[in-house]
Amino acid sequence: MALSGLINFAEIYRRIDWPVVVFLAALIPVGGALDSTGAATVIAHFILSVAGDTSPEFLLGLTLLISMGLTPMLNNVATVLILAPIVLGISEAAGLNGDPFLMAVAVGASADFLTPFGHHNNTLVLGLGGYRFLDYPRLGAPLALIVFIAAFLMIPVVWPLAP
Repeated sequence: MALSGLINFAEIYRRIDWPVVVFLAALIPVGGALDSTGAATVIAHFILSVAGDTSPEFLLGLTLLISMGLTPMLNNVATVLILAPIVLGISEAAGLNGDPFLMAVAVGASADFLTPFGHHNNTLVLGLGGYRFLDYPRLGAPLALIVFIAAFLMIPVVWPLAP
């Protein structure tokens, strides 16, 4: 749109939500700190100790649920930045391939259909569509369940759990 002249570059910069950009930039070192300080490994071992002797599929489903549960409170990018080092620690400690767990985080973080504030697209359509807050969980829960089931079934097919 900018190249075609419909929007000028000055307008683009005025419309950038700078507090969100700063927030996300500030979270990048948090993910790195979780990894470099060993906190991600401690959290991963704690999750594995609570989960007990479970199957890799259970751990994958748990990863999806945690990611889907955190993203409405943070946002999708922040959820990925925080969970990525933790799930890599879980997969490493369990002797599993990290790729399916990272994909579970990415899919779960992208599947925020339960609140109007977890993703900017949800917020944009809230007022314009005349939606109420409770419309999101009422209509979003079945969609979140469909995404969970599809991801749970397809991620291990494309990215095997075994290393």
